[in-house]
Amino acid sequence: MNSTLLKPSAFNVPTIRSLPNGLTIIAEQMPVEAVNLNLWLNVGSALESNEINGMAHFLEHMVFKGTPRLESGEFERLIEERGAVTNAATSQEYTHYYITTAPHDFRDLTPLQMDVVFNPNIADEAFERERLVVLEEIRRSNDNPRRQTFYRAMETCFETLPYRRRVLGPASVIEQLTPQQMRDFHGNWYQPKSVTAVAVGNLPVEELVDNVAESFNQIYGLSDLEQNNSKDGKNVNFSPEAPFSQIVRQEDEDPRLQQSRFVMMWRVPGLIELDQTYALDVLAVILGQGKVSRLFRDLREDRGLVSRISVSNMTQGIQGVFYISAQLPSKNILEVERVIIEHITKIRQESVKESELNRVRTQVANRFIFSNERPSDRANLYGYYYSQLQDLTPALTYPSRMQSLTVKDIQKAALDYLSPDAYGITVVRPTE
Repeated sequence: MNSTLLKPSAFNVPTIRSLPNGLTIIAEQMPVEAVNLNLWLNVGSALESNEINGMAHFLEHMVFKGTPRLESGEFERLIEERGAVTNAATSQEYTHYYITTAPHDFRDLTPLQMDVVFNPNIADEAFERERLVVLEEIRRSNDNPRRQTFYRAMETCFETLPYRRRVLGPASVIEQLTPQQMRDFHGNWYQPKSVTAVAVGNLPVEELVDNVAESFNQIYGLSDLEQNNSKDGKNVNFSPEAPFSQIVRQEDEDPRLQQSRFVMMWRVPGLIELDQTYALDVLAVILGQGKVSRLFRDLREDRGLVSRISVSNMTQGIQGVFYISAQLPSKNILEVERVIIEHITKIRQESVKESELNRVRTQVANRFIFSNERPSDRANLYGYYYSQLQDLTPALTYPSRMQSLTVKDIQKAALDYLSPDAYGITVVRPTE
């Protein structure tokens, strides 16, 4: 099935414009009565030192606490008065802020979004109040068994890469951060060369580009550009870790659990080896996404060994994780591990059926198309790929890359990356 993204038209050929100050603007007109502005910054928890782990997320909170032009809460009030919506998110390798507005409000609201992102006050009193909010968020995260299992799994999977750390950071670090540290962090990382601004919606492309450029220059100012030390937001000091050389196990107990949590993982290619990730995406679907996937049918429906099971190929920047997770009675853990290895071994030996691959090709292509129908979806798609790769080609060609995969490609990926003799295991059992 062909994605509308692949067919040039007046509405679906994104325009990329680089400004002299380093800001990149991506714009596309879509016949939907909304406009989404997404600001992607190349900074997240992976680029923090251990001493300030959690700063990028904490700063995301402080961005909304007022500017020299806007009092705390005024931005949200002005946004809501127009019926627009705004939010933000922080990950390991990026932070992004967005608003969705009616087209006729875009020109008025864009400068407000630029102002809060690039000119936050980071006042001492507001910093101390928001520190308590972030610490409460960390506490709630620590009380969430699903998140805790994921955190433990990442600590098992990575020995040195910062993916083993938490985006929120530990409470002990957040308690010690100072407002000046955050001001310095903002000044270092919130630079034009680290920003991809994406505007998608029902306005002419040139109008979208001009509004974003004018708003940015109005808010940021040339004098600030000259004063700050520009960074491009990419850390080149990390290298992928070697594949597991043996089975590495981590076990723990959690009195809140009724059933055990079980995770198997392999270190696999990340965005820096993007071509190697497509077959792993397909393998994840075949093994454990949906009710006709192999592990769901075998372990849950036929044998009743698990209550839940899923598989994902997590494509992070430097290195990804092939991640199999299950919820199950503790007595079934060893049997489930054995069956999973049997399935992987069979794929390594025989690959998959052509009928399975055809099903997944259609499934993946359709999911991709359906999940990118709104301006906000498309802006997220473009912002993610361009901020991480400085290239939109992967965003536009994902369905066609899926269509081009063969059963030999799937077998090769399993042989290359999913060893049946070397992987990580994290188990969290109920306290008996």
